[in-house]
Amino acid sequence: MSGRTRERACPERTCVGCRGRSGKRDLLRVVLVEGRCVPDQRGTLPGRGAYVHPVTTCLELALRRRGFNRAFRVPGPFDTVELHALVTQSSTAAQNGTAAP
Repeated sequence: MSGRTRERACPERTCVGCRGRSGKRDLLRVVLVEGRCVPDQRGTLPGRGAYVHPVTTCLELALRRRGFNRAFRVPGPFDTVELHALVTQSSTAAQNGTAAP
């Protein structure tokens, strides 16, 4: 046998909020579109992406530490209404034990 396994490697990314490393699947990709931080759940939007854990604490840390400004390499502030809505929705769904859409 060659010693190869069928398990594929999962790329790791760093959360711009807590600065912790996690698998790409565990993080939410965020893209800057016309001054708005847009959540990219499918990972297909063009442009530079930033990754954040989909929890409110990491999102608040990212905004307070200006993690999105560093990741996108542009000065802020950014409109984060869509991002807040998605993270809040997924956080409450996780607390209730249901799956978020």
